[in-house]
Amino acid sequence: MKIALLVPGGVDRSGRVRVIPVLLALIERLARSHQVVVITFHQEPEPCEYSLLGARVINLGQVAARTSLGRISAWVNRVHSALNAAGGNVDVLHGFWVHPVGTVSVAVGAWLRVPVVISVGGGEMVWLPEIGYGGQGTWRSRSAISMTLRRASAVTAGSEYALRPVAAIRPDALRLPLGVDLHTFHGPVERSAGPPWRLLHVAGLNPVKDQTTLLRAMRLVLEKHPHTHLDCVGVDTLGSRMQNLAHDLGIHAAVRFHGFRPLDEIVPMYRAAHLYVQSSLHESMGAAVLEAAASGLPTVGTNLGVLAEMALQAGVAIPVKDPADLAGGIVHLLDHPDRRQSLARAAQAFSETYDADWTAAQLQAVYDRVIRKPGWRGR
Repeated sequence: MKIALLVPGGVDRSGRVRVIPVLLALIERLARSHQVVVITFHQEPEPCEYSLLGARVINLGQVAARTSLGRISAWVNRVHSALNAAGGNVDVLHGFWVHPVGTVSVAVGAWLRVPVVISVGGGEMVWLPEIGYGGQGTWRSRSAISMTLRRASAVTAGSEYALRPVAAIRPDALRLPLGVDLHTFHGPVERSAGPPWRLLHVAGLNPVKDQTTLLRAMRLVLEKHPHTHLDCVGVDTLGSRMQNLAHDLGIHAAVRFHGFRPLDEIVPMYRAAHLYVQSSLHESMGAAVLEAAASGLPTVGTNLGVLAEMALQAGVAIPVKDPADLAGGIVHLLDHPDRRQSLARAAQAFSETYDADWTAAQLQAVYDRVIRKPGWRGR
């Protein structure tokens, strides 16, 4: 079949920088058996095309529009033109995430009379007023998201946590995590004995990831285990506020902010750490948790995304904005290596159950179903 994946970005031609590894893993697997066209909205400022992992990538470039409706309209026209330039006759469109990419996807699908699959993967279904984050904050945004979900041929979400609010609009929505490439991330469960202890956090520095809570928890951890180090990997969007906070808390010597690092530099960090830590206010899935799990690394973090499903058997989940509980979970696992290793084994088994091969197979079944549904032309 011919599949068009519409993505906000994460598919840089290098395959190393500005990428979303779970998307790359999916693209590579689908391209083994199908013709895959990837249309990306924000990868590069100027329109361009290139090959990546067996797929044809079409970057739409920047769109100049005064209003969000104008921007959506321009994107719809560009996607339509891009698909025609790629030979047309697409069997299925798959939009990541709901809005605006998914909204564009359902509009193009209606135009071409092609079924559309939408995956929920960001903050579309939440509103966090304290940081102004999420898609449910305005009537206009809520309406666009609801319309997109209702008009899609099928809807998926990456965790039970993300699925719950979607089910109110689409009771038939599917839980379908985007699995990781085990070949890339697999590592041994056994780790060097501490101290020193190494904690790892892979996420952009931004309000949603709530590194403030993480750093306050780190200060409490250091009171119990002074030879503990925290590596934070991710683009800084906060203007060094977290670095300043670490200094104010007196923990700057124990925390290293690495900034952006390509995937091949992050994987060894997963394999060297003793625990992965998550402090987010929202995670629809939590790809880094699955990457850590595949690397043989258990997670202590907020009760969101896939970690909520892994809790007790394969991870430790705590409430959001609770430095004391986060620190307590970390200290407990540092003090109990057998428990830490047990969680690591179960986490790795979880990642192997829902790996990239599983995801690709599940999505191919979804594509087949929506294509064969009466009213859509199959190929």
